[in-house]
Amino acid sequence: MVRLLVWVAVVVAVLGGAVHGGGVSYDGRSLIVNGERKILFSGSIHYPRSTPQMWPSLISKAKEGGIDVIQTYVFWNLHEPQTGQYNFEGRCDIVKFIKEVQAQGLYVSLRIGPFIEGEWTYGGLPFWLHDIPGIVYRSDNEPFKFHMQNFTTKIVNMMKAENLYASQGGPIILSQIENEYKTVEAAFHERGPSYVKWAAKMAVGLETGVPWVMCKQDDAPDPVINACNGMRCGERFAGPNSPNKPAIWTENWTSFYQAYGEETYMRSAQDIAFHVALFIAKNGSFVNYYMYHGGTNFGRKAAAYMITGYYDQAPLDEYGLVREPKWGHLRELHAAVKLCSETLLSGKSTSLSLGQLQQAYVFGDQSGKCAAFLVNNNSRENAAVMFQNNSFQLPPKSISILPDCRTIAFNTAKVSAQYNTRSMIEGHKLDSIDKWEEFKDKILNFDDTSSRSDTLLEHMGTTKDASDYLWYTFSLEADSSNAQSVLQVKSHGHVVHAYVNGALVGSAHGNHSSSNFSLETTISLTNGTNNISLLSVMVGLPDAGAYLERRFAGLRRVRIQGKQQEKDYTNYTWGYQVGLLGEKLQIHKNEGISNVEWSNYGSSTHQRLTWYKTTFDAPKGDDPIAINLGSMGKGEAWVNGKSIGRYWVSFLTSNGSPSQTWYHIPRSFLKSTGNLLVLLEEENGYPLKITVDTVSITKVCGHVSETHLPPVNAWGSQFHGRRPEIQLHCPQHRNISRIVFASFGNPSGDCGSSSLGSCHSSNSTALVEKACLGKRKCSISLSEEHFGDPCPGISKSLLVDAECS
Repeated sequence: MVRLLVWVAVVVAVLGGAVHGGGVSYDGRSLIVNGERKILFSGSIHYPRSTPQMWPSLISKAKEGGIDVIQTYVFWNLHEPQTGQYNFEGRCDIVKFIKEVQAQGLYVSLRIGPFIEGEWTYGGLPFWLHDIPGIVYRSDNEPFKFHMQNFTTKIVNMMKAENLYASQGGPIILSQIENEYKTVEAAFHERGPSYVKWAAKMAVGLETGVPWVMCKQDDAPDPVINACNGMRCGERFAGPNSPNKPAIWTENWTSFYQAYGEETYMRSAQDIAFHVALFIAKNGSFVNYYMYHGGTNFGRKAAAYMITGYYDQAPLDEYGLVREPKWGHLRELHAAVKLCSETLLSGKSTSLSLGQLQQAYVFGDQSGKCAAFLVNNNSRENAAVMFQNNSFQLPPKSISILPDCRTIAFNTAKVSAQYNTRSMIEGHKLDSIDKWEEFKDKILNFDDTSSRSDTLLEHMGTTKDASDYLWYTFSLEADSSNAQSVLQVKSHGHVVHAYVNGALVGSAHGNHSSSNFSLETTISLTNGTNNISLLSVMVGLPDAGAYLERRFAGLRRVRIQGKQQEKDYTNYTWGYQVGLLGEKLQIHKNEGISNVEWSNYGSSTHQRLTWYKTTFDAPKGDDPIAINLGSMGKGEAWVNGKSIGRYWVSFLTSNGSPSQTWYHIPRSFLKSTGNLLVLLEEENGYPLKITVDTVSITKVCGHVSETHLPPVNAWGSQFHGRRPEIQLHCPQHRNISRIVFASFGNPSGDCGSSSLGSCHSSNSTALVEKACLGKRKCSISLSEEHFGDPCPGISKSLLVDAECS
């Protein structure tokens, strides 16, 4: 307690409502960095979900998109996989990542947690915590607090040693302790609130010199700032719990996580922009996009049922390519807000009604500067409003930003940014049967196992997260009178494969929304001894919820229904084995591949649980690489010994398609030739149809009408004379090679599906080709001086669809 009081008294001085700490402070309006109030746009990029070779490009693209801050979690179970054994190399090199952010002139928001959830296995907690006597995660529990404080302190001290906090001249301006704790706090009764107070005190006592936040924690103790998570914080955030704290949005979900069997969640650029503008209009000053780049859940790090690709619909997709129009529309929004940031931060804010569903948020200062946000909450109809003696047309569900209270610089519903199309370009076909080899993993019987128990063991506590797989085996005696029976298995795991006497008799799996499932299948028992082998599979560990240390996974009940009787084998003599033989022998690595005898592909009867291997050359060029596993079932893939993640192509969505078909292979994982590909296939995959493809933006398209606005970067003396324009740009090393469609008039359709309307300028294609062909970037203004006026009196638009090569 003494340490906290000293920090508050010496480091944090409350002067005129501002809380100061070294180079970063805050008041009720915003963070204050080096004495200057800031409106900050932040983007989440998680360093282990990409590679060090990708970091510079990702950060550069974020900066170009108007991002000021890079936000990341810290991944405890990645950095401390065993007690006291640390890993900060390669993708785990958090210091290198932060220094790259600093080198590009951006700030960092460091979410230490160390519980993070984040669709990351076990919520970021290392599984060795599970076996500490008396531990209760995330509560006022001494064993948990001891280890949590140790890790948090280690990370803070690492940052200090490298001078990475803003109070030391570094880029870190904000830190987070815990994560969305309010959602579970009540489950811990009196040990919940006391844990919150302890966590805040512990964090503040580390004296980083920058503020701390707690997200989704409306009772965050002073001086910790409570922050909002969600898609609509402008509507749903109750606000800071103190007038001296700023409004901070730590997670604005640009899409949503995706589990196997689920469709991709699509969130439009317009919807994101609307809610960001509303949050800023209501005095918000810090918005973080979760995710700005989602990346890849390499290895076995995805949480329960989560696909390997993460937030692919973010402004930068899984491969680091710009996703339009999301990236470009948000860049325009950021620029529009920054035009009036001084007025927003220093002016007095007022709100006034412009209609039943329309409102104005107005900011003005003593010098006469004025900025306004005009909101139309009607999701179906345009609204004509009067504001300061001027008439404005507001599109449905939109916000117009007026940096000078007179002229609209940006509207959230009017997308002037281009659209683009990502294509998977088929590269190497791995269809040569002579280049594939296979190894059939062993189906274990009771006598093959060394671990015994008289009951069904809990899966996670038995495997210690060393493998997804756990064999449950037992043997029974049968006579010919009950040869036909029904095996009934109830599981709280994710998948179960059932074998009788070495032959597969059935499989079943659960899903992300259900904690249990059942398998019921007819089996044939032979006269004498029968071996029942049940392979329980986890597809990631749970990442959320109270009392995670008590969570049960694996088999809960096993029964066999015979013709005359039913017998329950739940409490019976069971044999156990963690993992598969191929895992134990590490045959996915070059150094372990000779530990088994591989056979020619297809040389014997197919068996589930088969390993496949081949080699391939890296596709030429710099484009990202993805492997098409659409012909496979379920398993895991390794390239040169590095896991690119789990795959589960056979788990189809309600529309009958896989949740993920292509899996990212970072170029840094590859050699130019002779790359080793190893697959563990649980089901009936067919590897000869696998292809190694490249990923590219192949088409760009723009559709702008006369009601659209000029680019925000044209703001100033020339803005009023500027016309709306289409701005097209291909990725690096590509130029616009063909104009697929161009029409000035009233073309029908939109990007991807367009046709001529009743009004069309005949020289549209020629003018666009002259402006764009052979160039990486081009812009075309909506000007009748260029295109002529093919139909006077009709509102016109320009639609251009182009190929990049």
